[in-house]
Amino acid sequence: MKILQETIREKGKAIGKEILKVDNFLNHQIDVKLLNEIGKEFKRRFGSKEITKILTIEASGIAIACLTAQYFDNVPVVFAKKLEASNLDQDVYESEVHSFTKNKTYKIRVSKNYINKDDKVLIIDDFLAHGKAASGLIEIVEQAGAKAVGVGIVIEKYFQNGRKFILDKNVQLESLAIIESLDNGKVNFK
Repeated sequence: MKILQETIREKGKAIGKEILKVDNFLNHQIDVKLLNEIGKEFKRRFGSKEITKILTIEASGIAIACLTAQYFDNVPVVFAKKLEASNLDQDVYESEVHSFTKNKTYKIRVSKNYINKDDKVLIIDDFLAHGKAASGLIEIVEQAGAKAVGVGIVIEKYFQNGRKFILDKNVQLESLAIIESLDNGKVNFK
């Protein structure tokens, strides 16, 4: 996706060989116009699939998933919560996810009220690195007896091999910008 690559080159910041900082347009401050284009592109790539729910993980995936949902006839967006909350149902699907960025393992949870065996779920997230978040979300979909019909990623760090976990599950993976490497502050696209 050319506009996304241009935005990453212009506003993104490579930190070392593993971190790409995009908080000024994607996951802290949000460029809504860009996210609308991202939503349209996910619709183009997954439009032939029957989708009944869009699933993401808090917090960075929520805006992307919501702006994408408007192009899928406003299917509901469900997000996995990382923290226990008194207002979260007790009957939940649960998986463990290790955050590469924070070097922390979380239990993610989704109420059983929001995903069921009849659902066809599109998973949306901002980054794919080692594949832990996407794998955890696929696990939640499987616990519900639902079907993961696709995983849409805004930025994939190809060199961290996360795609293997998704493809091993026979789930369609679509990454809008694929980074082959980060070298000396430079972003190299695949």
